Parts: sequence; C-alpha cells; structure tokens
Amino acid sequence: MLDAHQMNVFLTAAQTLNFSEAGRRLHMTQPSVSQHIQTLERHFNTQLFVRSGRHLSLSEAGEALLPLAREFISLSVQIEESMASLQGYVHGHLQFGCSTTAGKYILPKLLAGFRDIHPHVQITCHVRDNATAIQMLIEGKVNLALAHERVNFRDVEFRKFMDDPVVLAVYPDHPWASRSVLQPEELLEGDFILREEGAGSRTELAKGLPEIGLSLDQLRTVMVLGNSEAISLAVQEGIGVSFLSRLVVRAPASRGELVAVEIEGLHLAQEIWIGRNLHQAATRAQAAFWSFVHDPNNQLAHSLVSGVSTA
Repeated sequence: MLDAHQMNVFLTAAQTLNFSEAGRRLHMTQPSVSQHIQTLERHFNTQLFVRSGRHLSLSEAGEALLPLAREFISLSVQIEESMASLQGYVHGHLQFGCSTTAGKYILPKLLAGFRDIHPHVQITCHVRDNATAIQMLIEGKVNLALAHERVNFRDVEFRKFMDDPVVLAVYPDHPWASRSVLQPEELLEGDFILREEGAGSRTELAKGLPEIGLSLDQLRTVMVLGNSEAISLAVQEGIGVSFLSRLVVRAPASRGELVAVEIEGLHLAQEIWIGRNLHQAATRAQAAFWSFVHDPNNQLAHSLVSGVSTA
C-alpha cells in the first residue's frame, strides 16, 4: 500500500532530479532515497526514472505520477490537519514563496502576527527572485506567494495587497539631500546605483522615467547590484544615489543615514500581490492565513499597508 512518506520521497526526487539532493532536503541518505524509489517502481511494476550515467530524468510513467503525487501529499496533509483541528487548533505547515523585498520587510511581520493566533502552524519561507517565487506557486511547490507582480495563469489567484513606493535615496551629504524637490533634468547629473535587470524597482523606474521625458539609458550608471540592502549601503558610503523601495529606505532614513528626495512629476510604486494556487485544495493553515491577511479588522495588515506612506 502506498504511504505519504514514499510519495513525498518520489516528489522531492522528481523536483530535484538528484537522489543525493533529495536526501539532503528530506534528511535521508541517498541509498535510502533510492530504496524508496525502487519500492515504488516494484509496486507499480514500471520505471519512474530514466538513469543514464549521472543524468536522471522522469520516465513517461514518472511524468504521469507527478501531479497525482502532489494531490496525494496535499490530501494527506489535509487529513492530518483536519484530525488535529478537532482538538481546537489550526495545525499544519505553510510554504511561502516571496520576492526579496517582500520576504524581508513584509512577510516576517505578517507571519509573527499570524503565529500569535495560530502557534501550532509551522512555516517555511523561500525567498527568491520575483519570477521564481511565482513559478514555485504555479508548480505547487508553495502554498502562497508574495510578489511584486501577478501572472494570468489558470488556477492561480492573485489579490493586490499593497503599493510599495519607490523613492530616490541619497546620502546625507549629497547636494540633493537638502532639496525639497528635484527637477527631472537634474537626474542627468547624478551617479546612479541600479538593481539588476528584472528587479521590481528597476522595472518601475524604466516605466516611470518616460513620463518626465527621460529614459533609463540616460542615467549615468556607476554600479549595478543584485541586492537592495547592498545598494542602500553603497549609497550611504557616497558611491552614488539610487531608486529603492521605501520599505528599504525607511529604517536608514529614520537614523539619518539616507534621505528620500522627491522628483517633480515622478511617482513610482511597486504593486505587491499575494497569490494562491486554486488547483491545490487549501489546507486549514493556508485558509486561516488567507483569511487573516484579508480580514478588514486585521490592524497589523493595515499598519503594514499604511506604514510605507512615509519614510
């Protein structure tokens, strides 16, 4: 008879296509993973993986089993949580995928508030780039995703959570720091530190600059970094200035380490969305978090939304 553990071993091996990596994730040895897979293959009397030297891929039977295995695990989790809930608690394991900024500045506070209400829920957060977080949701690898964009994909629902303003951050001794408002053409005189291609703040900047008669190519770029905190530190060191999420700027600005400067006619904001995969039956823990974050009486969620309006 099939059991949830065996199916989870298959699912992890199918996702990694590497028995050693699957063992590491499951805290098992590689021979133990191989044994479980061989047991499943004997049970179904068919090969689930094609082994060619060190290369591993799913067989046709393995590809067919993959979505069924996900449903099997999901149903198993629901059964466990439903029985545990008879004791009056919400139990379970929530898997989140989130973009970098959301994962560092929004999700921790939300999860802390949620855990105050439901302390028996275990939570795992996968902080990835925006596209990867969304793809993990589509593939059913996470229950929920918090990202700076949404996609139109069958069985995936996104709801807007908040707007995250993008501001021009300069170091306190910069000539612009004492200015209340900059004129757009003055940006051409600055040395800019930018995020990498595909980052939310850079995408918003590229869309917004034409509204004031400029383009991203016209800005003098002295450095490109793949991390907002690294850019914040580089700006504080006087290397240049940058457009950053106000969530990133807020704390150093309150300490006098950065200054947010307004630009005439330029208003940038990233939308932050929360998504769920409707193809997967929602666990009690997932349903509880979805209700928590959309509860109109949830003061924590409202404080996070309103808290980005000022640096």
